[in-house]
Amino acid sequence: MNLTAFDYHLPPELIAQNPPARRGDSRLMVLRRQQRSIEHKGFRDLLDFIREGDLLVLNATKVIPARLRGVKEGTGGKVEVLLLKKREKDVWETLVKPGRRIKAGAKISFGGGALCGKVIEEIADGRRVIKFECAGNFMDILNKIGEVPLPPYIKRSVTTRQKLEDKERYQTVYAREEGSVAAPTAGLHFSEKMLENIRSQGAKVAFLTLHLGLSSFQPLKEEREIKLTPEYYSLPEDTCRAVRETEGKIIAVGTSTARALESAASRGQVQPREEWTNLFIHPGYRFGVVNALLTNFHLPRSTHLLLVAALTGKDFLLSAYQEAVKNNYRFYSFGDAMLII
Repeated sequence: MNLTAFDYHLPPELIAQNPPARRGDSRLMVLRRQQRSIEHKGFRDLLDFIREGDLLVLNATKVIPARLRGVKEGTGGKVEVLLLKKREKDVWETLVKPGRRIKAGAKISFGGGALCGKVIEEIADGRRVIKFECAGNFMDILNKIGEVPLPPYIKRSVTTRQKLEDKERYQTVYAREEGSVAAPTAGLHFSEKMLENIRSQGAKVAFLTLHLGLSSFQPLKEEREIKLTPEYYSLPEDTCRAVRETEGKIIAVGTSTARALESAASRGQVQPREEWTNLFIHPGYRFGVVNALLTNFHLPRSTHLLLVAALTGKDFLLSAYQEAVKNNYRFYSFGDAMLII
């Protein structure tokens, strides 16, 4: 795959460093696939594009404070640990910096000893399996000493107050199931009132869970076969029923939601599932469930960008990105939205 074809120029000042003042204050670019047309709207205009009989599917995952800052026992060296995937009780696959110095058997102390971890396995690319020990509930302590892992392109100075605000604004209003290390950012635009208005128009709203992990920010390399790190997803019966009964548009809110729905569809009829997926959606893929998508603007060469290009076509999507740059749209996690219908 020629990944250079999915590059685009983005002025750094268009990378949103903060969320808008209120949820729903962002802009909305609307792409009509059949007409290959582009419209410029506000996010609250989304209601104009949702009809009675449509189904909106959202990812109810909740971001955990997955970044831990600690010290290596014996040397006092600083260590940063990002929780990626829970393997079993208090045992996590993690990304460690500096990974080359943290070998199997190394012990790390966090929060002044409130939490301790021992590396029990080394994996490639700086990943380590760590067994944690603490006096109390692991998640309770994590919520006290962990940090929300904001993406590296958000480079503003963060105060204690801002960290508290990030814990709220880097979650969707419907976040329920703890487990993600990154937010399903298309959902950050929604308020409870917006969801109520969508239901009042006769559209349905349903939920699933996909915990975003390493695949969400995994850099893609020029290889013959790209393999993504598996991510856990759960699809409940009521959402499956809503999908099967929908005669209008099935609008996936976010690429993570699209991946979960398409992963289920790839196994045959959409049925309740709890499993792991490494489905890689890129141009040439034929969607089995999703026929509309609400998403944010994504990084070049990212899995998210390639998924969106599979729905719109590469050339149309990149022309829309050029239009977004020309019109000073805000990009990435805290940025503006795009609706593809």
